[in-house]
Amino acid sequence: MEMFEFIRNVVQQHEKVVPISLFVAILCLCLVIGHLLEENRWVNESITAIFIGFIAGTVILFLSKGKSSHILRFSEELFFMYLLPPIIFNAGFQMKKKQFFQNFITIMLFGVIGVFISASIVTDGSWWLFPKLGFVGLTARDYLAVGTIFSATDTVCTLQVLHQDETPLLHSLVFGEGVVNDATSIVLFNAIQKIDIARINSRSSLQLIGDFFYLFSMSTGLGITFGLVTAYLLKTFYFGRHSTVRELAIMVLMAYLSYTLAELLALSGILTVFFCGILMSHYAWHNVTESSRITTRHIFAMMSFVAETFIFLYVGMDAFDMEKWKITRLSFGTLMASFGTIVFLILLGRAAFIFPLSAFSNYMNRCPERPLPLTFKHQVIIWWAGLMRGAVSIALAFKQFTYSGVTWDPIGAAMLTNTIIVVLFTTLVFGFLTKPLIYYLLPPRAIDKTDSSLGSKSPKEDTILPLLSFEASASTNILRAKDSLTMLIERPVYTVHSYWRKFDDTYMRPIFGGPLSSGPPAC
Repeated sequence: MEMFEFIRNVVQQHEKVVPISLFVAILCLCLVIGHLLEENRWVNESITAIFIGFIAGTVILFLSKGKSSHILRFSEELFFMYLLPPIIFNAGFQMKKKQFFQNFITIMLFGVIGVFISASIVTDGSWWLFPKLGFVGLTARDYLAVGTIFSATDTVCTLQVLHQDETPLLHSLVFGEGVVNDATSIVLFNAIQKIDIARINSRSSLQLIGDFFYLFSMSTGLGITFGLVTAYLLKTFYFGRHSTVRELAIMVLMAYLSYTLAELLALSGILTVFFCGILMSHYAWHNVTESSRITTRHIFAMMSFVAETFIFLYVGMDAFDMEKWKITRLSFGTLMASFGTIVFLILLGRAAFIFPLSAFSNYMNRCPERPLPLTFKHQVIIWWAGLMRGAVSIALAFKQFTYSGVTWDPIGAAMLTNTIIVVLFTTLVFGFLTKPLIYYLLPPRAIDKTDSSLGSKSPKEDTILPLLSFEASASTNILRAKDSLTMLIERPVYTVHSYWRKFDDTYMRPIFGGPLSSGPPAC
């Protein structure tokens, strides 16, 4: 009795410290258990975090006598301002840029055009099917938001199986699409909030697309600007002469400043910080001392890992949030039917763009020196990789259907419950099956020699044409332009990449830092 009395007194005296301490302790437990299950064929770290969140939520629910399953309450500000930036920045910073930009067109097709296709199918399907199931009350803006909420993928499970060195093409496509997809979903979600739903027509649809591309281009430009400014500062002032800590600090602070400034300007912070990470890795990282290079990669990876684990742990706990279940007035059958409908629309929406756009990508990336880049097995894996839903879907659902993380609206509570069920189901069920599926389609001993060699071959002929020169004659420049146009038509991706590398070596790297490219780009 004295022990329980002591614990009660400690909790009352430190109401804020105790929950944080308990959550951090559970985070540490996730890391330990995740390490022990590293070689398990079925379980990955995100699934581990969700299961531990389940258990912790059950215990808390029991101790609170059914009042709550949370240690901490979800906050949009916590997610968008503190958890999401390190995850996205690290994604851009750690990414293998050569593979990303060689597959840039394919990634943009999947991550941008694919989101529009998927969101359209989910929006139209739910708008048509939900009332037939007895789920009514959503507004037109809600349906549009639902399309973007359930188009935001979570590729963590697949990326934990695919390795950059063994399957560089697949890893690059899944990784790149995952980040661009999340950015596009958030930008599209924000654009939807600005349109006048009462006067929705073809003109408002064009306005929506215009707002989207404005946000996309301006956010990308801001991220590139911050990345280049950081690289120039590190190259010019050479902070490492006196302190390697300053080098790391300026990179972290400039990256976070790019995110917060984008949010202040009503742009997409996630897109800004992603491209800021790419530019910092491409230029700024080469301007710091050797010890700082190792430290920065480890620190950024650690921050991202902890943030991801935090989110999945919370999702596991939130499954037992009794407040939402009590507020929801839908019958259990209607709730499960709407959940099944959403999952079906996710499967359909993903298939509707992966296979057609893969065929178009194969045409754009055609090359006589190698077979088609994306085989049917690759397409199935890419389709499967995007079926999981995660933190971005949760955050957007809270943003649409709650006020400061709280809702008393039965329809909003029902959609939040649906979102959490979809995230749990897709992460656990599809996540469990990810490793066996990939090992079946791409056995470890047969992991596509064609895949691992993609990006390593170069064409036999020298196709790296020089840039147009003011010193050359007009006829020479015309011949060069004609040859370049022929290359662009025959091999558009390779040609653009060739000219970018030459421009980068000639103009960018001398100003912003970094070693010159070696050898011709891959076909």
